Amino acid sequence: MEMDGEELTAQETALYDRQIRVWGADAQRRLSKSHILVSGLSGTSVEFCKNIVLAGVGSLTLMDDRSVTEDALQANFLIPPLESEYGGRSLAELCCESLKDFNPMVRVSVVKGDLAQFDGEFFDKFDAVVVSGCTYNTKKAVNEKCRKRSKRVAFYAVECRGSCGEIFVDLQNHSYVQKKSNAAAECILNYPSLEEAIMMPWKGLPRKVTKLYFALRVIEKFELFKERNPGELSVSDLSDVLKLSKELCEAQSLSESHIPVALLERLLAAGSREYPPVCAILGGILGQEVIKALSGKGDPLKNFFYFDTADGKGVIEDISNQSANSADGKAVRVDVANISEC
Repeated sequence: MEMDGEELTAQETALYDRQIRVWGADAQRRLSKSHILVSGLSGTSVEFCKNIVLAGVGSLTLMDDRSVTEDALQANFLIPPLESEYGGRSLAELCCESLKDFNPMVRVSVVKGDLAQFDGEFFDKFDAVVVSGCTYNTKKAVNEKCRKRSKRVAFYAVECRGSCGEIFVDLQNHSYVQKKSNAAAECILNYPSLEEAIMMPWKGLPRKVTKLYFALRVIEKFELFKERNPGELSVSDLSDVLKLSKELCEAQSLSESHIPVALLERLLAAGSREYPPVCAILGGILGQEVIKALSGKGDPLKNFFYFDTADGKGVIEDISNQSANSADGKAVRVDVANISEC
């Protein structure tokens, strides 16, 4: 990522002194000159916003024209506690004011409108785009617009469904510095688009791919068929969802045991609710991944991350045609530390 040789100001160096000691002045410089767009201010995405603002990103643009709801109040800590403070403002406008207090050196602004309706040129001003709470078609369309820009625009999609969560990452062709012992090597990873990853045949995936991956694909496809937004399903849809799950498993030559009924029921019962502890975990993981991508330091996540309170573990799934970690080009599964013990 080009930064035109701009250096950190004395004020930035003093403010970010502690993190400069961790990842270096060059990484902080890159971060401080980066511009991020976040569309959909869910409990998870506002956790990310808080983390990235405190880290010292150059600018953060927010998009969410919705009004405050009861579900939003339960998970979005950036919303003022008193309804009298809303003043008819949107979620994006309310969150913008709160985020400015976290770090006055970061430019936080609001753009109104439907992200799916913006043309490709709109994304040229950003280095990373994060979407949350939107349909699969919107995610796919925005991802493709990011991939068609002349410069690389990193794309992230994050969802929290009750006690479960998913992060998708597309860094296109990403180079970074990997440190081993006293040596450093430049590595390159090739990422698939969201559509390419989702279209990977299930029978070509390792047996141990998390069941949450398959369950979320069923929910996602059901929402697509019924033209529902994420969070609009309920337990009353379970029988139809189970029927679709069976059809997909048969079409993909996958045992139905890979998509437990109890897991689907739990996802449907969550509705649009988010669990704040899960939001904090997902927002923390997403924050560190965006910092890695923008700074070019550290091994980035490729290309899905899952968390489920049922076992308290985070799981990375590499689902792509060409995996840097697999000679046979199939998905690679990596268990990360039990987060509940952190």
